[in-house]
Amino acid sequence: MQLLIIGIHIIACLSLIFIVLLQTGKGSDMGAAFGGSSQTVFGSSGAATLLHKVTVTAAVIFMLTSLTLALFFGRGDRSSLMEDFHGTAAPAAQESKTPADSNK
Repeated sequence: MQLLIIGIHIIACLSLIFIVLLQTGKGSDMGAAFGGSSQTVFGSSGAATLLHKVTVTAAVIFMLTSLTLALFFGRGDRSSLMEDFHGTAAPAAQESKTPADSNK
């Protein structure tokens, strides 16, 4: 189950990177206004809508798999280093009998 979610997560990561790199920047419209051509496969606004929907879908899958993996692997041992000292005195607070103490 965990390997399946890791695989989906890796695919979502790579597709999200690829989809974001496919999108044009906000300043590309200004270049087209001054004589540059803006030819796209999906028309002038169709690509933005399709890429936007695919980006949102990939982002949602990425977030869900991230949360699921955090739940799977975030639950480690609930032990603490301080559990050894519960109920016992700290070594510095224990009384020690040295030869100097017995002479008093």
